[in-house]
Formats: sequence, structure tokens, C-alpha cells
Amino acid sequence: MLGLGVNAHTSVTLGLFGLPLVMPDIVRHFGVSLPVAGVIANAPGVGVLLSLVAWGALADRRGERLVLGVGVGLAAVAFAGAALATEAWLVITLLAVAGAAGAAAVVGGGRIVLRWFEPRERGVAMGLRQVSYTLGMAVASFALPPVALAYGIPGVLFVCAGLALVAAVLAAVFLAEPPRSVAVVAARGGSPYKKMELWRVHATSALQVVPQIVVTTYGVTCLVSGYGWDGVGAGQLFGVAAIGGAVVRIAVGRWSDRSGQRMAPLRSLTFAAVAVLGLLVVGQYTGSWLGPVMLALAAVITVAGNGLAYLAAGELAGPGWAGRVLGAHNSVQNVVALVAAPLVGLVIVHVGFWAGFAVGLGCAVLSIPVIPLGDERGRA
Repeated sequence: MLGLGVNAHTSVTLGLFGLPLVMPDIVRHFGVSLPVAGVIANAPGVGVLLSLVAWGALADRRGERLVLGVGVGLAAVAFAGAALATEAWLVITLLAVAGAAGAAAVVGGGRIVLRWFEPRERGVAMGLRQVSYTLGMAVASFALPPVALAYGIPGVLFVCAGLALVAAVLAAVFLAEPPRSVAVVAARGGSPYKKMELWRVHATSALQVVPQIVVTTYGVTCLVSGYGWDGVGAGQLFGVAAIGGAVVRIAVGRWSDRSGQRMAPLRSLTFAAVAVLGLLVVGQYTGSWLGPVMLALAAVITVAGNGLAYLAAGELAGPGWAGRVLGAHNSVQNVVALVAAPLVGLVIVHVGFWAGFAVGLGCAVLSIPVIPLGDERGRA
């Protein structure tokens, strides 16, 4: 069941989050500026934002099989439509529709972990589930730039559609309910949003998504325009970084299970991210070899803690609220990502790549005091 959830999320990730890897091709194909290309590449995030909570509520009531089968299948259709469209505004619209449908995999995959695994197993299980994002980005990094070079942006979108369709069929046919009954009722005491800890988990992730979106959206473009790399080579670097990120996520999950805590490991990872991002800013400002090296490390470290915050939100929610809370958690992240991507693009255009990465560094620093630790220490 975990494998089916990972496969669905991995497959749809190429289209939802992998398009920034072909940003130079998007600029050339549509003849637009870098900030506008950033809007096109992140258009699926608009749809994801609008539908996450709805998919979560549906998953709470009807289960993951329906949600993943229907949602990912509709995303495949929308990606195919975008591949056939020629106007930028229509492509943006269809990509937003694909994001709204594909968001089902984001919620459904996380809910599988909460329903099929015991608390002491969930850190590793969520790490494996979160590998779906890094695995999808790895596949996108190695596959999409060569496809764009050979077949253009329409070819890229057809690849995204085909993979999503296969994943939807597999989920619809093979997903099942867990062998033990899980009471799908609201947690005692009503809404989990009475807990300030849950709000702080959301806020922490909102701040930490900024350095992640800066690195993933503009990293390839930085290597191409700032260091003279070709698009394929830059994509391969991010592919290797994505594989490293997958390994780190699983290791972090094991660390979390052994310690019985989610937020303490996240804080340690955040300190590491601040150090890497600081060196990235220095390397980019000076144009030294630190730039590409720290960019690769930043692609790993900025996503390493996502699974911990996501899992903490789901555990605080309880089984009856998990779908909705996980949907809300990702909605908050996507709101921030959609605002940050074009704004950081403007900063990069007018100041430089180093300034864009400095924005991400600042948000990572701000997130450190927001991470909730007290209640978790008591439970551990």
C-alpha cells in the first residue's frame, strides 16, 4: 500500500513540481520573461492550493483508493491537454487544473502512512513516503531536460501525463483498506486546531518552504545563466541531489522514530540548512566554486525535514481529521510557494541570484524559534 502511494505521488510530482527544471525552455517556448516563466512552471501549485483540503475531506470519508485513482487520472488528462495548448494563458489554466486533480496524491499518500503504520514506525514510513517527492524530482531532473531538448515543452507534458495515467490505474485497482479497523471520528476535544502546537507546525513549514522553492525553481537557471552549464548537466546535478535527499529523508525518519520526537530533529536540520544557505549566498555573490556545490547541498537539506513536519501535523490531527489537516498543511506551503516564486524571481532579475538565495536564508532563520518543542519533549 505504501508503494502504491509512493508511486502515485512520484508520478504526479514530475508535472506538479518538476517543470521549473525546464525553465529556460519555457522562456524560449513562450517568449516570456523569467518571472512569467516562473508563474507557468509553478501554475500547478495554484490548483494544488485550491483542492488539498477538499481531497483530504474526501479521503477521510471515502478512503485513498477513490481519491488517488480519480485525482491522479484527471491530472493525466489535464497534462495532456496542456501539451496540446499553444497559448500561455491556456497552458497555465490547464496546469492549474492538473494541480487541483494531482493534489489527491499529496494527501492520500500521507494518510496511508497514518492508517497502516504504528507510531513507532511512522518516521521511517513517512520518510519512504516523502521519497516520492525526491524520487519524482530525481526522475524529472534526469528525464525532463533531455525530453525538452528533443521534443520541447509539449513532449515534457506528454511524459507527465503518461506517468500519471499509469499510476492512477494502479492505485484504483490495487489500493485497499488496512486490516485493522480505524475509527474515522473527530479527535476528542473537537478540532485539533485548538492546539497551538499544530499552528506552529504549519507556520514552521510555511517559512521553510521558501528556501526550498527558491532552490528548486531557480537552481537550474542559476547554473545555466550564472555558471555556463548546459540545461541537461544542470538537471543531472539536481537529479543526484534528489537521490541524496531521498536517502536523507529515510535516515531522518529513523532518527525521529528512535528519539520519539519530530520537531527536535527538524530544528537540528534547520540549523544545518542555515549554514548551507549562508555558504550558498557567499559562493553565489563571489562567483566561486562554492556556488554549485552549496546549491546541490541546499537541494538536499532544504527538503530533508518536510516529512517530519508533515507527520507531526497528521499525528496532532488524529485519524478523523488527518486528511483535512494534511491538506491544510500543504495548502499553507503552496500559498507561500506561489507568492515566493515570482517575488524571488523579481529579486533575482533586479539584484542577482545571491539575493534570491538570501531571501530563503532569512526565512530559514526566522523558522527556528517557531518550531514547537516543549509539548513534544514531555510526550517523548
